[in-house]
This record gives sequence, C-alpha cells and structure tokens, in this order.
Amino acid sequence: MYWFTADEHYNHARIIGYCARPFGSVTEMNTALIERFNQQVTKQDVTVHCGDFGFFKDVKSANEIIRQLHGSHVFLKGSHDRWLPSSAEYMWRKVVDGQFVVACHYALRTWERARYGAWNLYGHSHGTLPPIGKQWDVGVDCNEFTPVSFEQLRIIMKGQACLHEACHDKPLESPG
Repeated sequence: MYWFTADEHYNHARIIGYCARPFGSVTEMNTALIERFNQQVTKQDVTVHCGDFGFFKDVKSANEIIRQLHGSHVFLKGSHDRWLPSSAEYMWRKVVDGQFVVACHYALRTWERARYGAWNLYGHSHGTLPPIGKQWDVGVDCNEFTPVSFEQLRIIMKGQACLHEACHDKPLESPG
C-alpha cells in the first residue's frame, strides 16, 4: 500500500510553536510522529514523504529517524531538506491502482493530467492553503500527525470537484 505525508519536521524545535503542535519538546514530537507512523504503515508499505522530512545536518542524522520507520520511503525535496543530495527529486509522478498521482512539496495551481482527474498531493502550507480540485495537503499538521493512505485519499478525492470543467476523471496511463 502507498502512504503519503509531508512536513514532519523531525528535529525542528521551532515548528512546535510555529504550528501549535501539541508536544512539549522535539524528543516528544519525534517519538510521537514515529509511533503514529508505525501504527499505520507496515513493513511492506511505501511512503512518499512530500518534503520537509526534518532538520538534519547530514544523511547519517536523517537515517537515525528513517531506520525507526516501517516500510520503504521516497523522499521529495522540500524547503528544509538540506540533508538530501542536490540530485533529489522535487516531484513524484506515478499511476497507483489506476489513479495518476502527482506529489510534491508545494501545492500546484494546475498539474499534469489535472483535467483527467489526476491528484496533486502536497505539503508546505501546514493546513493554511485549502485544496483546489483533486488536491490534498498530506502534511502531518492536517492529518492527525499520521501519513494518509492511498485508500483514504480515494475517499477524500471522491468529494473533491475536478479542477477543469471538462474533466474526464480517468487518468490510467503511466507518465511518459
């Protein structure tokens, strides 16, 4: 199963105040995020992290958190992901169970295959930017500090209007 999340901000003390997160310290926040993540995600699952995974000085520090998380991971570069190599991707495009998904750190005004019902999954705004069309903020601040499953998103997106009036709502082809 695929899961999507963003804006975990591991090791970022100031995010607690900026976003009024209900944690007393970075250690408490990191522990809670890891526990909530592992309650949802299995070791066989794939999670796409849509940016701002954490404030790390290097990959070794990031791996200390990653090792504690279930499953395999795709990390997209966000505004604070200096630990990722400069070659890291900013966008992930894939067909998942017949649904075309475009994920990146930033919400897009329009995106590939939006007129065909493609989804845009994003973070960065910490719940301050409402979705348009088939779009969803997968950041932890908007989703009870847990990742969002593909199946949850399928339910959410049924209630979202398509971005374009001429929406065909059937994005089945793989990205070319």
